[in-house]
Amino acid sequence: MAKQTTVRLPEELAEQAEVVARVKGTSLNSLIVESLSAEIARVRADKDFTSRADRLLKRDKELLDRLAR
Repeated sequence: MAKQTTVRLPEELAEQAEVVARVKGTSLNSLIVESLSAEIARVRADKDFTSRADRLLKRDKELLDRLAR
């Protein structure tokens, strides 16, 4: 199941994305999904990013644990 969302793009970026999608023979939606998937894969491979994410998750868990007491 797909989740629908609204994205506000600067006009120039939206126009460029539409051109890229047309040239690739795909929809703007597919281009955005592919681009987000590639970015997520890139940051998952980034050790600095995953380290920061781990620290944030631990901090958030500690805060939630304190609130639950």
